[in-house]
Amino acid sequence: LFAGVCCCCAALRPRYKRLVDNIFPEDPKDGLVKADMEKLTFYAVSAPEKLDRIGAYLAERLSRDVVRHRYGYVLIAMEALDQLLMACHSQSIKPFVESFLHMVAKLLESGEPKLQVLGTNSFVKFANIEEDTPSYHRRYDFFVSQFSAMCHSCDQDPEIQTEIRIAGIRGIQGVVRKTVNDELRATIWEPQHMDKIVPSLLFNMQKIEDIDSRIGPPSSPTGGEKEENPAVLAENCFRELLGRATYGNMNNAVRPVFAHLDHHRLWDPNEFAVSCFKIIMYSIQAQYSHHVIQEILGHLDVCKRDLPRVRAGIIQVLLEAVAIAAKGSIGPTVLEVFNTLLKHLRISVDFELGDRRSSAGSATFSTSSKESDERIVQNAIIQTIGFFGSNLPDYQRSEIMMFIMGKVPVFGIATQSLDTSHLGDLGTRRIQIMLLRSLLMVTSGYKATAITNALPAPFLDPLLSPSLMEDSELRQLVLEILHNLIDRHDNRAKLRGIRIIPDVSDLKIKRDKISRQDVSFMKKHSLQLYRHIYLGCKEEDNVQKNFELLYTSLALTTIELANEEVVIDLVRLAIALQDIAIINEDNLPMFNRCGVMALVAAYLNFLSQMIAVPAFCQHVSKVIETRSLEAPYFLPETIFKDKCNLPKSLEKHEKDLFFLTNKIAESLGGSGYSVERLSVPYVPQVTDEDRLSRRKSIVDTVSIQVDILPGSNTEDKIDNTEEITFEALKKAIDNNGLEEQEKEKRRLVIEKFQKAPFEEIAAQCETKANLLHDRLAQILELTIRPPPSPSGTMTITAGHAHYQSVPVYEMKFPDLCVY
Repeated sequence: LFAGVCCCCAALRPRYKRLVDNIFPEDPKDGLVKADMEKLTFYAVSAPEKLDRIGAYLAERLSRDVVRHRYGYVLIAMEALDQLLMACHSQSIKPFVESFLHMVAKLLESGEPKLQVLGTNSFVKFANIEEDTPSYHRRYDFFVSQFSAMCHSCDQDPEIQTEIRIAGIRGIQGVVRKTVNDELRATIWEPQHMDKIVPSLLFNMQKIEDIDSRIGPPSSPTGGEKEENPAVLAENCFRELLGRATYGNMNNAVRPVFAHLDHHRLWDPNEFAVSCFKIIMYSIQAQYSHHVIQEILGHLDVCKRDLPRVRAGIIQVLLEAVAIAAKGSIGPTVLEVFNTLLKHLRISVDFELGDRRSSAGSATFSTSSKESDERIVQNAIIQTIGFFGSNLPDYQRSEIMMFIMGKVPVFGIATQSLDTSHLGDLGTRRIQIMLLRSLLMVTSGYKATAITNALPAPFLDPLLSPSLMEDSELRQLVLEILHNLIDRHDNRAKLRGIRIIPDVSDLKIKRDKISRQDVSFMKKHSLQLYRHIYLGCKEEDNVQKNFELLYTSLALTTIELANEEVVIDLVRLAIALQDIAIINEDNLPMFNRCGVMALVAAYLNFLSQMIAVPAFCQHVSKVIETRSLEAPYFLPETIFKDKCNLPKSLEKHEKDLFFLTNKIAESLGGSGYSVERLSVPYVPQVTDEDRLSRRKSIVDTVSIQVDILPGSNTEDKIDNTEEITFEALKKAIDNNGLEEQEKEKRRLVIEKFQKAPFEEIAAQCETKANLLHDRLAQILELTIRPPPSPSGTMTITAGHAHYQSVPVYEMKFPDLCVY
């Protein structure tokens, strides 16, 4: 009777329940009953409206079996669910999916490793199914949290730990694939989800033994490696996640990386941080590279007061990111990168000097170590600036050169963008050196078609200003930057080292015909270049490297910019440099005087062979030969040795040891050169840079005598002349305001006579003279007549007044240059 009742009850049960019950065998070891599973599948496909009930009933059985630890039936239930999911793709599958996800969640919550792996595998299969329409109400918050927790599994059994971590990573990968393709369901990119997903992946990526093997573009690991190694699987999932990131959610995917690196202190050492950002830069779309760079810059600002090595690690990461981004699109962050780096350069110098001041008098190890760490930060910034700039296109690189040059502080100018007023002279010098080093790296490899593009006037003027500073390292950097910009045919390496070259043709110098733009540039700026070379040779702290760079500057100017007119000017400059050493008005040390003589010898030897004038070459060779016998310290091979016997004076040397202007003029004139200007000694032009560079004026006092007495005796004129010097006038004027006005007026007059066209100056002077004459005649009715006797005085009649014995003055005005 009982059996009959049971049979009647079973017959009255819904068909879908009977079909579901039939797939479970009596012994779970027998596995799923395939024949009954085919019936259930056919029924579900034929009656899709029953799918939700089938799913609910399967979920009910699975929950009961999980609680009773009947794991065999659990496996059978999940296998049945998987087959139903793969077979049914109708609209009615959505309620069934809810039951499926509920069962997966039960398995993940069970805490049993086998069930967790089983649930993950089922979820991954579900994630690979493409649904016809999205389900907007479905959320995966629980799965994100659960899979992220599985990624951090710390099970005592290493095999189980690895298995669970792999399952967690694959689960995250499934969630990503299921959600990122749907533009209307972007919940996965929300910060609360990214803050769980990204650190979980990075935690497993830290276990990579060979980091450098996966720093390039995405690789394709084998299936076995992908399944067995959590680090490889996590990296591939991380690449896939970043590759699917779009413009709006890129920042949410990158920011958790910084939090993870900060929390685990992975900036020092920063190998893992560098590898992470290389993966990021290679994985994201190229047009989004600037987002990552902006995030790194922002994090650098946040960590500006952290330990120096932490900041250096962040800057190193920025360098690697920039190196990859420079090959593609950098976007609007070019100036922002440089501006932020220069700001942190100033901050680092400030920290270094602050530590030095606080520890004055007590040289502790910790302080010196911190200073060296700050130097690491500064070098990293310089390297990043240089590398970034050198990888930019030419049009952007020229803008960056101007930008950096505008940040270089100059003594006497308080309008610089990079504030160094509180750093003092030492801090300002450090900033100058590091900015010039950055500029040197930016200009490396820059090849401009015309020299005007490489050295425009707004860039050339501030660049040459540091070359007048009393700091040999600054002058060296300026000359090296000039070499980068002038040398357009890579000849600098062939000219390295100041020496007497026996045969210049062996160097195989590359050169082109001088273009019109280069000729125009030299007409406008040649005097400026010559002046800085001339003054650079007069510095007392010059060492061998300074002389080598000055020689290279002259040689490169000859190769790249010299026509016949420039050659004559360069010869004049060389003779003027020789006169510096001979006359020695600046009281230079004997080493500097001999160094200048050696520089002139090496350059004229090079120049004579470059222009190939036999008589010129013969004269230069003869002087060099005589020096090698009688005064070897006038040659670079001798003077720049460690131990060189210097002469006590140069006044007793014969003319055969010097290059003579008349001999050079005769040799060049015979070859068609216009040598008239060789008779005019080279005198450097005067600019305000002397004041800015804390130099004395190089212009001698010029005496101007006004003679308005016709026919007067010269001797009487000298005897009766009262001499008024500038110093006497200066003492007579007590008002400082008038004194400053006079200085400014004198400077403007000098500048006008130097730069204005001659015709304009002549016309203006003539107009002023006529106006002055007419005005005096009208007001004073001035009449000048010679005195009755040559007494050195004159009588002036103005109206009814008579003025006797007006002396003739001799006036001396300083800082006036007469051409």
